[in-house]
Amino acid sequence: MPEKKLLVPFYEKLSLVLVGLIALGYLVILGKDILDPLVFGFIFAILLMPLATFFEKRLRLPRGAAGSSAILSLIAVFYGLIYLVGSQITKLADDWPMLRKQVAGSILQIQDMIQASFHINLQKQMDYVHDATNKIISSGGDVVGSTVGELGSLILFFVFIIIFTLLILLYRRLLFKFLLAVSGDDFQQTVFDIVENVQKILRQYILGLLLEMFIVSCIACALFLMIGIKYALLLGVIVGLFNIIPYVGIFSALFLSALVTFATGNVQQVFVVAIGVVAIHLIDSNLILPVVVGSKVRLNALLSFIGIVIGELIWGLSGMFLAIPVMAILKIIFDRVESLKPWGLLLGADYKPKKLTDKKLKPESTA
Repeated sequence: MPEKKLLVPFYEKLSLVLVGLIALGYLVILGKDILDPLVFGFIFAILLMPLATFFEKRLRLPRGAAGSSAILSLIAVFYGLIYLVGSQITKLADDWPMLRKQVAGSILQIQDMIQASFHINLQKQMDYVHDATNKIISSGGDVVGSTVGELGSLILFFVFIIIFTLLILLYRRLLFKFLLAVSGDDFQQTVFDIVENVQKILRQYILGLLLEMFIVSCIACALFLMIGIKYALLLGVIVGLFNIIPYVGIFSALFLSALVTFATGNVQQVFVVAIGVVAIHLIDSNLILPVVVGSKVRLNALLSFIGIVIGELIWGLSGMFLAIPVMAILKIIFDRVESLKPWGLLLGADYKPKKLTDKKLKPESTA
């Protein structure tokens, strides 16, 4: 007699899944210090792998030298971007006396508007400002100390990313052989398919985001120059950089652009800049993003936003950056493992179910 399969109740499966997710989330939070730079190193290694392979095969460099050359090329690109932003910030610092005068004049206008609208006299307003200033000054030592500590941690974080990227590039073949050995003979083709698609889709996605960032920065710079905003290049680069952060980056770019414009211009220019940033975001979301990035990462907006929020809660700002790539990797794995396909369907974009034709609805003839 054939053996009967034991049917596990749905609530039992759901309980096991929830317990597993809670345990996994706890381990991810506990291992943030090593997992965070490791995931960044993995993504950068995938991005730099073609360049490292070129240095290794075409230029006949040793594998370590090829990986190091690829990483130095990436660092040079980041250095150029930081230099561009830093030069604009330096000009902003040189104009500090003028900016302080401009801000003082704008604050007086706002105080007059508050007094006329809410009937709060200047003395009460200044009392509120002085109370807030005293609180900030009283905690100034703690703020400076924490800032120095955060800066040191950030430098160490980048060093770990570079080390992990180099080691993954150096031992990529060994890691791939390990995955094949662990999967067994029956699932080697599935592992080949997953690894190939992860490399292809992530590389296309990251390059698409960088190209999108460049296009958005150019549009923003051109718009701000046409309006006559001071530090138009700085604001344009800020809009392009923060545009990489899905859903949340637009608000950060809008706040910083409005703040700098308020310090260097007038209230009318602030409104024009705010409207311009929102318009650029709408153009990017509906035209640039679908064309440049396309549907390389087919994730629905609901799960993407939830993933970004969870990433921020777990790992902070870096979690927001990593949420979409990590979810894309999980979807690739889920779509190719039979028991996990429902989860891949949950992460994927919405689809229209096929309509059943009348022919399909008719029962087959038994004649």
